[in-house]
Amino acid sequence: MNLFVFGYGYSASHYVRTRRNAYDHVAATARSGAKRDGMARERIDAFVFSPDEMDDGVTAALAQADRLLVSIPPSPTGDAALRRLAGAIAAAPRLRCIVYLSTIGVYGDHAGAWIDEATTPAPSNDRSVWRLAAEEGWRALARQKGASAHVLRLAGIYGPGQNALVNLRAGTAKRIVKPGQVFNRIHVEDIARSIDAAFAFPDAHADSVWNVCDDEPAPPQDVVTYAAGIMGVAPPPELDFETANLSPMARSFYSECKRCSNRAMREELGVTLAYPTYREALDSLYAEGEAAA
Repeated sequence: MNLFVFGYGYSASHYVRTRRNAYDHVAATARSGAKRDGMARERIDAFVFSPDEMDDGVTAALAQADRLLVSIPPSPTGDAALRRLAGAIAAAPRLRCIVYLSTIGVYGDHAGAWIDEATTPAPSNDRSVWRLAAEEGWRALARQKGASAHVLRLAGIYGPGQNALVNLRAGTAKRIVKPGQVFNRIHVEDIARSIDAAFAFPDAHADSVWNVCDDEPAPPQDVVTYAAGIMGVAPPPELDFETANLSPMARSFYSECKRCSNRAMREELGVTLAYPTYREALDSLYAEGEAAA
């Protein structure tokens, strides 16, 4: 079984590193030669791929892939892989399943209400508009090819090296309080479990969308407070959202509030979460030394 990965970022690299032995061959792309060279040391056939650059050999590697994992962000000009390589992907003789990593941001704001996969997407910013278009492009390509397609709409991603414990240790954690604000989250290992489940889904012609998130949407300040309690330190002071010094990107995340259901992910896709809430995850991360100096 051969895997090709577009975009060797945080989620995709965790998947490959923890599932490498399940595949006979793994090929993946990076945006720079330096990262490509590091990936090659992990027994990965690595290539540079970006909107403007592509190593020789990408098309040949795609032709050998049984599974395709897509984890590159779209831009105003669309999804680079779809734009540059749709023909090669459609012609790949062994390819049977495409998994695309998207975001629950495509649903937009729902003022704290519960949503699920039946909720009509209503993206409220350009990034999510581009994501929704990319989702539709990959699903259309899979239908054209006769392959299965699974769109995994991810909640806020965290895990080793990227969590509230690390932020507290670094002195960068903030307790931003916006009344009524909640977020879903998803540990990177549970993303990997969802990818596995999507690739193993029994319907060979599936065209599916799954929300990949935890069981408990929670206020962001509660996560920081819990992490501080584990570490035995005082949490940072609460900061009012309206007056907090946030970047435009950070502020934009607070413009949407929804509670995302993972029922379909659990009951239909068959994923058992390793970390149903942030509490189990932070407990485990602390035990693994995440807060160590």
